[in-house]
Amino acid sequence: MRVAEGLAAFLAGFAYAARGLGMAARQRNFRVELAVAALVLGAGWHFRVSAVEWALLVLCIFWVLGMEAINSAVETLANRVSRERDPMIGQAKDLAAGGVLLAACGAAVIGLIVFLPRLIPLSS
Repeated sequence: MRVAEGLAAFLAGFAYAARGLGMAARQRNFRVELAVAALVLGAGWHFRVSAVEWALLVLCIFWVLGMEAINSAVETLANRVSRERDPMIGQAKDLAAGGVLLAACGAAVIGLIVFLPRLIPLSS
């Protein structure tokens, strides 16, 4: 019976994660990042990027989306702790947002490395 309970708890974790993704998808920034991800995937398909480039692009997409979900979790928890202005809560929120910014900047650099050589000939 313990194995069945363990399996049920394990599978319930996926339901909680799916619920969390649904909550993230209601956040404006997450939806903007999903739209950018769709553009990146379309550009990758159009330019027939290599398997390694696909791996980098997909990794960057999930990296940014994951950081945005963590940022939303930090903000939600911080708002639950206190709605009053608190310097420590502000620092936590700023640090989480900074993590998203770092991920987005890193993803943008990877995007430039992958797509710029393909776009430069089109501008001539």
